[in-house]
Amino acid sequence: MINNNRIVPITAIDLLTMYGVILTVAGVSVAALEAVDVLGDYELADAGTYLADQPVKSIDITASSATIYFVAGYDYKGFTLSGAATTPTGDDVAADGRTLYKAVLSSGAIAITKIGF
Repeated sequence: MINNNRIVPITAIDLLTMYGVILTVAGVSVAALEAVDVLGDYELADAGTYLADQPVKSIDITASSATIYFVAGYDYKGFTLSGAATTPTGDDVAADGRTLYKAVLSSGAIAITKIGF
């Protein structure tokens, strides 16, 4: 980001805010998904469309269906369904702290898609 003729690093929160604005402009309505701790661990019990509020380490989903937009943190471990490990289908997730992904839970399976802008 350029600020008063200087280059200022973009933080993870700035990046996620920018992704949220882009999704909104694209017509995607998202709610904030708040981490249960500062390490990027999440729990999701309600169906809906969400944007994780910080880089993700892990997400445990107990909802029957959900869509989650997220950026994988450097210590990304993945998803669990009601505490049980699961292997998502679709794109591989790079734990780079900057790439946006969409995870869709449907019929007990998670499909991940890399979002490109």
